Amino acid sequence: MTLNQLRYAITVSRSKSMNEAAHSLFISQPSLSASIRELEQEIGIVLFRRTSRGILMTPEGEEFIGYARQVVEQYELIENRYITGAPLKKKFSVSMQHYTFAVDAFMEMVREFGMDEYEFAVYETRTANVIDDVRRFRSEIGILYLNDFNRNVLTKLFSESGLEFHPLFDCHIYAYLWKEHPLARRSRVTLDDLAEYPCLSFDQGSDSSFYFAEEVLATHNYKRLIKASDRATLLNLMKGLNAYTLCSGIICEALNGEEYCAVRLDSDEKMTIGYLVRSGVHISPLGKKYIEEVSKYKERVLG
Repeated sequence: MTLNQLRYAITVSRSKSMNEAAHSLFISQPSLSASIRELEQEIGIVLFRRTSRGILMTPEGEEFIGYARQVVEQYELIENRYITGAPLKKKFSVSMQHYTFAVDAFMEMVREFGMDEYEFAVYETRTANVIDDVRRFRSEIGILYLNDFNRNVLTKLFSESGLEFHPLFDCHIYAYLWKEHPLARRSRVTLDDLAEYPCLSFDQGSDSSFYFAEEVLATHNYKRLIKASDRATLLNLMKGLNAYTLCSGIICEALNGEEYCAVRLDSDEKMTIGYLVRSGVHISPLGKKYIEEVSKYKERVLG
């Protein structure tokens, strides 16, 4: 296995066809195909399947490419630091369900490390994407929740994907409302109290299983339900329709503004916020700092 073979495989994974990959690498298509075949024979797995529609990566190939990217990026860091002397920024990325506190923690980490030596990425996305981003090394860390309903299914999925979930803190369930909502001044609300108001839920796309829902109590039969794809839209719907969503109760007014509040749901249900990483993979200093910043929100969990 050579570094060039790893680079070739990474390029093929980003291309629609072997011809396209060969063109971008400035080599012939037969030479590229032969190199990929030799690599597949050496490692004992099939990386790509050739179809009439182009190239498709196998599940084993996706995992291998994730590791290959790490090896190539680390080599480039060494090469630029000790051979060419050219500066190369270290990279850190995190994927998360739609949590403002996770975005706020990301900003604190960026402020501490600065952007002169680092390149950052943050993906606020669907549950399945959070899992897949960490599995494929697109993100070093994923932030999501488990509860009694989804724990067994998601934990099994994590294990099958070579991932580990580490809990950070437990939260009660809150209704997140516009401050002028008729129920906003209550100390507690029930689902019956909320029944006449639209419930808002983050759309999970093709992965619409209840186990992937970002809101707890996903199996409840809501009288009025609206799905949206981003946090800004949900906030607008809360204000315009007196709608609500279910959340951890951790409010970041600096990001969402002061027009919203959280009212405790009269339920014993809890959610465990935690982080997802690749099993056996060392967490970078930036990753450790990010986890430290997210952990601070344990002090802001409402009773």
